Amino acid sequence: MSLKRAFADLSVGQVHYAECGDRNAPAVLLLHQSPRSYAEYRSVLPLIGAERRAIAMDTVGFGDSCAGDVPASIEQWARVACELLDSLGLQQADVVGHHTGGVIAVELAASFPDRVRSVVLSSTPYTGAAFRQARANSPPIDHVEPSADGSHLTALWQRRQGFYPADRPELLQAFVLDALKASGQLEDGHRAVASYRMEDRIHLVRQPALIIRAPQDPYASPHAHELQQLLTQARIVDIAGGMVPLPDQLPEPFARAVLDFLRGLT
Repeated sequence: MSLKRAFADLSVGQVHYAECGDRNAPAVLLLHQSPRSYAEYRSVLPLIGAERRAIAMDTVGFGDSCAGDVPASIEQWARVACELLDSLGLQQADVVGHHTGGVIAVELAASFPDRVRSVVLSSTPYTGAAFRQARANSPPIDHVEPSADGSHLTALWQRRQGFYPADRPELLQAFVLDALKASGQLEDGHRAVASYRMEDRIHLVRQPALIIRAPQDPYASPHAHELQQLLTQARIVDIAGGMVPLPDQLPEPFARAVLDFLRGLT
């Protein structure tokens, strides 16, 4: 199935997205983690596109989307995602988010409930007070100081290496390529997540929900039950062997979990 890429002219400037599937089919909007791009879903798009109109956008400031003129925030990114739905003429979509994308999905569902039919939260943290305090006292996640000899590229690779499969260097390469392409600061996404008060918003999410847990993702997997307690309509699906790069690490089981959930809604 062919992948189509395009730009939408939105309030922040040009926003890039890719899609697969029948344009008349129900839409699924996929939101990536930081500092990735739509490419995190490159292998997922045709799988979901076999049954749906699968759309993956680049968050403002990442991938090929412009950075915009306002500070990065989850609230802004959710507004821009809704603008993309408007631009594509979509009244409603199922929304899938991974890590940062999952936090954006929560805000999108809370702020624009009529536009979001359901949410799939993959490896999504609960960004309550304890999370924010822990993040405030933690070192940067991806920031490395540029060096004349290029050793900062190795440092960037090594920062993430322990959270990726040892036999899949192409996944780390994809991460580094996206990190280098970001037009803003590498930490923008992490800072946006760390400042988001999810406890003030998650009670507004009343749509059907699925929580996908990657058991070998130490950042997010501990949050799955916490999210489920707040989203009483949600159930948890584990994807065995899943790590931080879950969508591009295991695209088939990831897409299968999403589609099984969506089929159950119709």
